[in-house]
Amino acid sequence: MKKRALITGITGQDGAYLAKLLLDKDYEVYGFASRRVNQDYSNTDYLGITSRIKFVHGDITDISSVNHAIKVSRPHEVYNLAAMSFVGLSWQEPIHTANVDGLGPLYMLEAIRHHSPDTKLYQASTSEMFGNSYEENYTQNELTAFRPRSPYGFAKVFAHNAIINYRESYSMFACSGILFNHESPIRGKEFVTRKVTDGVARIKAGLQDTIELGNLDPRRDWGFAGDYVQAMWMMMQEEEPDDYVISTGETWSIEDLCQAAFSAAGINNWKEHVVQNPAFMRPAELYHLKGDSTKAKEKLGWEPSVKFDQLIEMMVVADIKRYS
Repeated sequence: MKKRALITGITGQDGAYLAKLLLDKDYEVYGFASRRVNQDYSNTDYLGITSRIKFVHGDITDISSVNHAIKVSRPHEVYNLAAMSFVGLSWQEPIHTANVDGLGPLYMLEAIRHHSPDTKLYQASTSEMFGNSYEENYTQNELTAFRPRSPYGFAKVFAHNAIINYRESYSMFACSGILFNHESPIRGKEFVTRKVTDGVARIKAGLQDTIELGNLDPRRDWGFAGDYVQAMWMMMQEEEPDDYVISTGETWSIEDLCQAAFSAAGINNWKEHVVQNPAFMRPAELYHLKGDSTKAKEKLGWEPSVKFDQLIEMMVVADIKRYS
């Protein structure tokens, strides 16, 4: 019998890569997609898997549709990736962010507890829960205190704590992956990595001259989304549920990102093409994130396979191809 998996947020970057991974492992994959008039399947189309997914439409903030999705898919595994995931926008939509990123996972926990208690649940937690470390060589692991610096971050802390409480209170298989920044050629253009690689491709094609960015100093621990969804699946194959930090253990500034992206396109003097715009500054900046994924490496045997420069080159090449 094939394993059945339900993925919320399946049309996003992680959802699409995870769906491909599970389909390649011969899973029957159900995708819980938001109710929209014009649903965007571009990410699953990019990976060539849309026709192989069984879609269930609903809303993670509507307990009735969450219950329906569980009853229809009868999943062995649920991967809750649905989120308002753009940190900058969470400042403009804090209530919506709290409902989707905080209460949404709670609805899923309740649906599984009442209708499918043997189902395993993965929750997408985030490094944004940690907040600033202030020290360049300081790393965050599973025991680091949470000091979120955005509505997105504190909503995710609520969900993360809900996972721990339901796991300990009801003996549910519920685990969280505390994933640091991870990117790919299908990352949304609102995220700084893709904004830069898409902008570089447009400059290369003669469609624009500059890219407008906010603060260039913040440093992030950037990895490849394809590696990180592998870690999600590995967590769900363990005998006991637990929480894991997933990261590369290396940090790069947005200035480093710009340099790498322009270099991959063969464009010199990147500073001539980058303009800082105060409109893109966060109200509370998160300056430094660096993860320690020792636990995942030792217990799961997980290792990142794509280096930062390889990742940025992959994204630039894909965007240049789009404009050619």
